Amino acid sequence: MAAATGMALPAEWIKTWEKSGKGEFLQLCRNLCEDTAVRGIQQALYELAYHVVKGNLKHDQACNVLNYVIEYRDDMPSILADVFCILDIETSCLEEKSKRDQFMQLVLACLYLVSDTILKERLDPDTLESLGLIKQSQQFNQKSVKIKTKLFYKQQKFNLLREENEGYAKLIAELGQDLSGSITSELILENIKSLIGCFNLDPNRVLDIILEVYECRPEYDEFFVPLIESYMYMCEPQTLCHILGFKFKFYQEPNGETPVSLYRVAAVLLQHNLIDLEDLYVHLLPGDNAILEDHKREIGEAKQIVRKLTMVVLSSEKTEEKEKEKEKEEEKTEKPPDNQKLGLLEAMLKIGDWQHAQSIMDQMPPFYATSHKSIAVALCQLLHVMIEPLYRRVGVPKGAKGTPVPALQNKRALKQVENFEDLRKEVFNMLCYLGPHLSHDPILFAKVVRLGKAFMKEYQSDGNKQDDKEKMELLFSCLLSITDQVLLPSLSLMDCNACMSEELWGMFKTFPYQYRYRLYGQWKNDTYNSHPLLVKVKAQTIDRAKYIMKRLTKENVKPSGRQIGKLSHSNPTILFDYILSQIQKYDNLITPVVDSLKYLTSLNYDVLAYCIIEALANPEKERMKHDDTTISSWLQSLASFCGAVFRKYPIELAGLLQYVANQLKAGKSFDLLILKEVVQKMAGIEITEEMTMEQLEAMTGGEQLKAEGGYFGQIRNTKKSSQRLKDALLDHDLALPLCLLMAQQRNGVIFQEGGEKHLKLVGKLYDQCHDTLVQFGGFLASNLSTEDYIKRVPSIDVLCNEFHTPHDAAFFLSRPMYAHHISSKYDELKKAEKGNKQQQKVHKYITSCELVMAPVHDAVISLHLPKVWDDISPQFYATFWSLTMYDLAVPHTSYEREVNKLRVQMKAIDDNQEMPPNKKKKEKERCTALQDKLLEEEKKQSEHVQRVLQRLKLEKDNWLLAKSTKNETITKFLQLCIFPRCIFSAIDAVYCARFVELVHQQKTPNFSTLLCYDRVFSDIIYTVASCTENEASRYGRFLCCMLETVTRWHSDRTIYEKECGNYPGFLTILRATGFDGGNKADQLDYENFRHVVHKWHYKLTKASVHCLETGEYTHIRNILIVLTKILPWYPKVVNLGQALERRVHKIYQEEKEKRPDLYALAMGYSGQLKSRKHCMVPENDFHHKDAPTGNAVPKAVQNGPGGGAGLPPSSLTINAAKLEESTAEETDKLKEKSQGAVKVINKAANTTPKVTTSNGNSSSNSKVVKEKEDKEKCGKEKEKEKKEKVPTATPEAKMLGKDGKEKPKEERTNKEDKARDTKEKTPKSDKEKEKAKRDEKLLKDEKSKIIVTNTESKTTIEKEREKEPSRERDVMKDMKTKENIRGGGGGGGEKAQVAGSLKSPVPRSDASDCEREQKRRKVDSHCSPSHSSTVKDNLSELKESSAKHYVNHSVPTLSKSKEREVDKKDLDKSRERSREREKKEEKERKDRKRDHSNSDREVPQDSMKRRKEENGTTGSSKHSKSVSPSDSPRSNEKEKEKNKSKSSSKEKGDSIKVEKMEKSSSGSKKESRHDKEKSEKKEKRDSTGGKEEKKHHKSSDKHR
Repeated sequence: MAAATGMALPAEWIKTWEKSGKGEFLQLCRNLCEDTAVRGIQQALYELAYHVVKGNLKHDQACNVLNYVIEYRDDMPSILADVFCILDIETSCLEEKSKRDQFMQLVLACLYLVSDTILKERLDPDTLESLGLIKQSQQFNQKSVKIKTKLFYKQQKFNLLREENEGYAKLIAELGQDLSGSITSELILENIKSLIGCFNLDPNRVLDIILEVYECRPEYDEFFVPLIESYMYMCEPQTLCHILGFKFKFYQEPNGETPVSLYRVAAVLLQHNLIDLEDLYVHLLPGDNAILEDHKREIGEAKQIVRKLTMVVLSSEKTEEKEKEKEKEEEKTEKPPDNQKLGLLEAMLKIGDWQHAQSIMDQMPPFYATSHKSIAVALCQLLHVMIEPLYRRVGVPKGAKGTPVPALQNKRALKQVENFEDLRKEVFNMLCYLGPHLSHDPILFAKVVRLGKAFMKEYQSDGNKQDDKEKMELLFSCLLSITDQVLLPSLSLMDCNACMSEELWGMFKTFPYQYRYRLYGQWKNDTYNSHPLLVKVKAQTIDRAKYIMKRLTKENVKPSGRQIGKLSHSNPTILFDYILSQIQKYDNLITPVVDSLKYLTSLNYDVLAYCIIEALANPEKERMKHDDTTISSWLQSLASFCGAVFRKYPIELAGLLQYVANQLKAGKSFDLLILKEVVQKMAGIEITEEMTMEQLEAMTGGEQLKAEGGYFGQIRNTKKSSQRLKDALLDHDLALPLCLLMAQQRNGVIFQEGGEKHLKLVGKLYDQCHDTLVQFGGFLASNLSTEDYIKRVPSIDVLCNEFHTPHDAAFFLSRPMYAHHISSKYDELKKAEKGNKQQQKVHKYITSCELVMAPVHDAVISLHLPKVWDDISPQFYATFWSLTMYDLAVPHTSYEREVNKLRVQMKAIDDNQEMPPNKKKKEKERCTALQDKLLEEEKKQSEHVQRVLQRLKLEKDNWLLAKSTKNETITKFLQLCIFPRCIFSAIDAVYCARFVELVHQQKTPNFSTLLCYDRVFSDIIYTVASCTENEASRYGRFLCCMLETVTRWHSDRTIYEKECGNYPGFLTILRATGFDGGNKADQLDYENFRHVVHKWHYKLTKASVHCLETGEYTHIRNILIVLTKILPWYPKVVNLGQALERRVHKIYQEEKEKRPDLYALAMGYSGQLKSRKHCMVPENDFHHKDAPTGNAVPKAVQNGPGGGAGLPPSSLTINAAKLEESTAEETDKLKEKSQGAVKVINKAANTTPKVTTSNGNSSSNSKVVKEKEDKEKCGKEKEKEKKEKVPTATPEAKMLGKDGKEKPKEERTNKEDKARDTKEKTPKSDKEKEKAKRDEKLLKDEKSKIIVTNTESKTTIEKEREKEPSRERDVMKDMKTKENIRGGGGGGGEKAQVAGSLKSPVPRSDASDCEREQKRRKVDSHCSPSHSSTVKDNLSELKESSAKHYVNHSVPTLSKSKEREVDKKDLDKSRERSREREKKEEKERKDRKRDHSNSDREVPQDSMKRRKEENGTTGSSKHSKSVSPSDSPRSNEKEKEKNKSKSSSKEKGDSIKVEKMEKSSSGSKKESRHDKEKSEKKEKRDSTGGKEEKKHHKSSDKHR
């Protein structure tokens, strides 16, 4: 306390009180009094009094100061009394009496300053008694209690009506009188005041009665509200609120029901701000917590219902659950307690007090209030009133009247909206509170939608200012929000109202599809979880959908469709989501579902489009099956459904097309399946590799023929649907982007998308992408107008260089543009000059072509390197790529076929008795019209083709420039034109084949038809291996058409002479330029052409066998596809067919369990191949193997990719014109000579490439391929040699080579015998060995020049080499060398000599066995079924080099008489020598044989067994595949029997050969050659004889 004193009244002031302290204290008090706060002055006075109590200051001094201070403030006596009160309490507690006495004296001194009344109020009764202000404190206490009781606790009688009934009766009469006159609330209020005063009425009770009367007379708002307002001035502010609160509490009994009138009165008073909502809200029940609990319980119940609906309930459980549900419903029917908050809210809405209503709603969970129908209806009614003027102005449809909604009479209600801005500010907010419960008022729903529609019309008109545009944007976003939060959820709660759905579509169709789809997405995925009612509706919809889908079949489409329609009007998203999930599982549902969707509204169709896209884009679904090689079935089903539903119903396509484009942009091509299906179904354009040739032929005609005969499914009436598809593409600028994206994605599939995917799947995706591009391009070409097409597709160089479109795709897109352009130009020229002569028309057509194509010729130059244009002209390149099959030929048979079909159809219509006459007439008219169209189209196409051919005839001379070589020209033509286009589409494959034929028929300069075909057939392995499945099919079609042409020429000499005989394409001299048509010797004759065709067939067989034996999936699949396609024309030769059959048989045995698809392909092909066996012919019938009686050896055909497309060796034989006349002996001689010639020429041909300089006639490409093959085959030959050393391999080893059957029979027999005899001879003595070595040294020079080429001679020598020492092997070779050299000299003419002259003179005596072996294999690798493929292959090189050296090619004939004489003389000598020599050599051979068999025993038995299996069971062992496709295993038994029958004669032949060898080493070379040949021939003839020869031929045929 001292501290406090020190603060206001320091001790110094007390000490110097009289001098200065008193003045300073007064100054302090004066200052403190200026402040309004009392605390400061109270503190100062308290401290002053406390100093007196302590005795520091005298009471008279203090009283003197207080006398001054009391004047400073009016309330100073009261402040002083407060200070005395505090001190009274404090001093009465102290024990020191002196201080109490001091206090009493101070109060007594100050009595004149403070009145007695104030002191009596504040001080203690005992203190008052001590001061003498009261007599007795006890009496004072009693009196105060009595007064308080009287004031606060005594009840007055006028609180009760019955106690003062007269006063209250007058009051009620006053309030209840007729108020229509001049009575005002002021007048009545005065009367009420008088009544209260007169009858002493309770004012609160009076107010209560006023409210009661107001409740009963609600129409008199304008009287009662001012009355209550005036009356409230006499009461406390809270009184009215309390009275209303008591009224509400009165109805809060369990069965109480609050009257509506009370709610209304409360609402009106709240609206006029006579009470506060917060004050009244606390009196209302239920509490906010109870409301929240109730809301949560509703959500829980909704979830429970959903759970029950999704559970599978057994029948026994169903009955129990139903009983429980009934009980629960009964409980619910008991009336819930009254919700006074909602009642008040409803009243507020009815009088238009939105402000207070909104604040009540804000205190409840969202949509809780409006979920009660009365509230929702009240709010809807208020909204009707609000939007009335605007709706009348812009929303009422034309011709509709409608009932006007009267405005509220309440002046304080919200204003009605006059424009869209007001609509946004007022109405949209109210709609948000209403939410899904707008469903209670469909009329209001329709009005809001119509206003939205009117707004969109205004929004889309362009005449808005910038400020307005911003407002409009804001309004638009608000409209979208309202649609999302109110309109769509409300539609879900409506009971299948199709009109509302259509009304909503009226507004929706003005939104871009992006906004619509976003709204549908929100509706489907979010809205249904926002409210318990919607949760229930979703569950019920799914349950109902399940019920319908379970029963949907083709038979009950109509009733089920109606049910689906009903369900879809309200909840399309949920329904379609379920339907699509079912379609993805069961694709057989597609047709019935599509048919059942005909009762949908436009909005529902749009929602369906969205749901399909959402299902397609589902990230959780795998787009591949588990094996990762095929596209998932759910995606295929959805795509199929897409196509069907978009075709049948008017659904907007933009979203779906954009989705596909976006997927392509993202580098995903799976979804192209959808585009493919949509185009196929909507436009009727089908893409399939399984087209028949008839369909393919129809596809080369006009549009009408394509539609009638080109597709499997006759998709009719596609006009409307294709128009819709076209419009969607053009409106959203998707036509070209989709094309370019697909064209780019083809390579993307392999290099980007492929990645880790299975090769099979990558191929499928590539094919799908390519097929869709072809199909889509076809659709654009046939449906877009010329202007649209030209406007959208850029020029070819822009497509390729800027958009990086592959060339084939770029031309594919540009081709229709050129055709449109040319036809329009042609029409213009026709109109300008009306000359009808055919010549004039052609001239105009050519002019229009030049005008259109000239820029294209310039544009294509940039597509390739300048070097390319040295061989082919840009004009030729552009012509090839710009034409189609439609331009080249008219499919007359297809037109006839379709016209005949229509005639049959018309006849059937006539015969049909049941058909009504009017329908008959219609059908007949349709058929007649179609027939006329087809005939007209055929005529039009015929004229067009004539014009095109005329144009090509004029152009052809400038096509092929051949500045380098014809070979290069063909290479460029195949590389840049044929190969890219022949795998583009099936029609393009046919086109390529026909174009080659056309270029040939046009007699195009510098075009070698022979070379072109040769390059196509020679080596197809690489082409086949690099194709996808569909490309292989198209490549097969191309080969089929090429083979068809070749087979036609091969079939008949007259056809060949007519179509090829004198054509530059069949020249055998391939100079760079120039064509001397007159020289018949330069043309390939018919028989040689047949040999060439056989060679091509052989090459195809070889390639096919190679592919089949690789074991690679792609190789096998593709070659089987290609073989199936070319089956009509290949194989034609029996042995080639057998070879294929064996390989294919092996495939389907091996692949049955591993790769079922390959097994199926192989089985299919095998079956078809067997069925065509009757069409195959023996090789002799296919081409004459013996020397033809034709002209001298023709010029060589140039190399192709396979190492040379040379002519068959029979063309190399010497002139055999006199063969038929000569004796049998002469025939034998000639054959032997020809054989010799073959060997020498072959040997020379093998050496010539070393000398040949590049004159363009052997492409580097072909050499590379050849070298690769040689390497492969070298390795395989080594393996084979190893195998042949094993005794178990004898059947294979003994077997004849590929060409066995084509060699002269005597020679073959002789060699077989010789091979066996070598084994049987006994070992020689040492002397004989030394002698043989000397002989060997002498012969080494000749040996260096030898290359054995014939397969059979090679295999025979190999056998001998394996079974006898190298010395003997060399001896045998030497003997053959001499035969060859002599044969060449005697019968090979100058050709052989030239070949010899080109040979390297370096001796090969030191060459290792390996080198010799490699050369031997190299030669052998190209062997063919006729004498030797190497002869064919390398002949061209030989002849080119010889041509380079300008050697004369004439062949001198032999003098026959000389030959005979020499024969007779030498024959006897040779026989004697041979017998002597034979005995000596036999010993050594037997010895070697023993040694060899010993070494064989060391070979492990398991390897022997394995080899046995490989060689003995199948004729297609891997080691033998490079030798011959026509091998067949032979049994040991047969071989032995045959050998026994011939052994004696063969011994003789061997001895002769040995003798000959000896003679050749010592005597004159020329003589010895002649001697040997003749003696050998004689021996052969003697030993075998005619009969044996025949037998042998038959047996070899059997084995084959």
